[in-house]
Amino acid sequence: MTFTSTRRRTSAAVLTAALLVPLAACGNDDTKKDTGGSTASGSASAAPAANLTVLAAASLTDVFKTAGAAYEKAHPGTKLTFSFAGSQELVAQVSQGSPADVLVTADTKSMDKVKADTTTPAIIATNRLVIATGEGNPFKVDDLKDLADTKLKVVLAAPEVPAGKYSKQILDKQSITVKPVSQEPNVRAVLSKVELGEADAGLVYKTDAASAADKVDAVEIPDDQNAVAKYPAATLKDSKNAEAAEAFVVWLSSPEGQKILQDAGFQKP
Repeated sequence: MTFTSTRRRTSAAVLTAALLVPLAACGNDDTKKDTGGSTASGSASAAPAANLTVLAAASLTDVFKTAGAAYEKAHPGTKLTFSFAGSQELVAQVSQGSPADVLVTADTKSMDKVKADTTTPAIIATNRLVIATGEGNPFKVDDLKDLADTKLKVVLAAPEVPAGKYSKQILDKQSITVKPVSQEPNVRAVLSKVELGEADAGLVYKTDAASAADKVDAVEIPDDQNAVAKYPAATLKDSKNAEAAEAFVVWLSSPEGQKILQDAGFQKP
């Protein structure tokens, strides 16, 4: 009786173990699938690792370096390479087929020119113009009207550049005629001229002046005289890393991305 009972218990144990092995295996697969799906839908960190090239407006130079470092830290294996230039130059690069994954311009009109090459853009930030002067504002520039003084060396962004278009817009609105000593290919070049003392004043974005606060002063322009610059971001349709590129664009509108942008002086979309 003892031998028979023992044999029955042993056989039952073997049978139970045999049944549990495939069930456990199925359970592990389901757990992996559930975890993977949950991670992908619940966190941007599930974005695939990739080397992304981001074409970005010159006024995003400083903030995107900070944002890029934060993004790479949160997404191990992802590498962001930025190419900064005037939006009109970036659009030309896209039109010519330059390989890239993401495009971020300083105005919607520039982005519209390559809408056939991009996904639907999302506005990630806004900005406004200020008058940049030398440190201490040595020429006592108080408002836009002062820029009409022919004794003042004023530099502006070129008309085809978003910052140049905004500058013309606000000056025309106030019926102010300015004869710049030069028109630069991007807003950072305008800032550089003022920093180096090669210009007495120039119109730049508020964030540009803030990035060089130890070298230039910023004269605020009232909102009713100002223009709002909108920054659209989009994935390029020819990107070989479309999923990873879209994840970065989405992240720019996330709380973390927005905090970095707003800490740099950019305003909410």
